[in-house]
Amino acid sequence: MQATTQKIEAISPGQLIGKALYWLGSLAALTLCLVITGYFFGHKISLGGHTEDRSIREIVIGDNVLHIPANMIRFNRQRRDGVAERVDLYLHWPEMQGYSPDLENDFNDAGNGKKLLFLAFEARQATHDMSGRYGPVYLPLTEGPGEPGPATLKVQRFRSDSGFVDEELLASPQHSGKQPFVARCLNNNSSQDILAACQRDVFVGSDLQLTYRFPRELLKDWQALDMAIMQFALGHIKSAE
Repeated sequence: MQATTQKIEAISPGQLIGKALYWLGSLAALTLCLVITGYFFGHKISLGGHTEDRSIREIVIGDNVLHIPANMIRFNRQRRDGVAERVDLYLHWPEMQGYSPDLENDFNDAGNGKKLLFLAFEARQATHDMSGRYGPVYLPLTEGPGEPGPATLKVQRFRSDSGFVDEELLASPQHSGKQPFVARCLNNNSSQDILAACQRDVFVGSDLQLTYRFPRELLKDWQALDMAIMQFALGHIKSAE
């Protein structure tokens, strides 16, 4: 059997030093690049998609013209003037303010408690808003008479075959000539780790639907919440021809 030999070339000290200097130079260049990038773009990256810009965006949805500060608009692609099908907002409760550095922890879900509301303006998607759908649509899908909830609200569970998995229906007492407050919420167990576990929609402006999501913990303040939402909508819809 003939042994196979392999020639191993020795690496000189000069070559080792050259390679070491090459890698050190590459590392230094990469570090410098990261430093420069951080200097120019670090602030923008730290905002995590938020903006401090409070300049007004004029957004047209149907016959409605909305004047919305940029720092209230949730997505960067929607922070522009012009015609849109929908605009998504987020607001800090109870001030009803957009993003600012002093509220950064709450906007990044790192603060104490749940303090964000999520709003969406778009053209009407149904004949009736949530209050109008309470009797004809939602009630037939619930089981039992319900039980007392926070601040005079009644809590009704959806049937297992309703399609509303882990959700409950909450409604205020009905008074003659006045629509009840109605919201759908994830139940207590499912809502623990959810920032905005409840949802309600109302009609505003000219054929405009406003859907807002909020923490289940705010149900105890539902009257103040609903009034603040309506006042916000009226204050930012500047024309409806």
